Amino acid sequence: QVQLVESGGGLVQAGGSLRLSCAASGSIFSINFMGWYRQAPGKQREFVATITNGGSTVYADSVKGRFTISRDNAKNTVYLQMDSLKPEDTAVYYCNASIRTSLRGYRNDYWGQGTQVTVSS
Repeated sequence: QVQLVESGGGLVQAGGSLRLSCAASGSIFSINFMGWYRQAPGKQREFVATITNGGSTVYADSVKGRFTISRDNAKNTVYLQMDSLKPEDTAVYYCNASIRTSLRGYRNDYWGQGTQVTVSS
C-alpha cells in the first residue's frame, strides 16, 4: 500500500558530501514524521534525523551541524544532505515515515529498503 524508496547513496571521500532522497508512494492520506536511521555492519540501527510535516527537525548529536534534513510535502519526499562526511558515517541509511492511509486510520511506520553510504578516509 505504501512504499518508501531511498536513493543517492554511494562512495565518497572523507569531507565530501552526498544527498539522500526518499520518496513515499501509494495510498497516502497524510505523512507526519519522516526521517532517517542508519546501521553499520555489526551495529544496531541508530537514529539520524527526523522532520515533521511542519518542518521541525531533530538530529542525532553525531550528525548535528553536518547533516540537514528537509522535505517536499508536495512530492512526499524527504532528503538528507550530508556534508563533512566521516568514515564513521559509513552505514546503510534507511528512510522511515509515519503515515496515515485514511482520515480515521492509525498512523503506521514504514521503512525503505536502505541505501549504502560508504565514506573512505
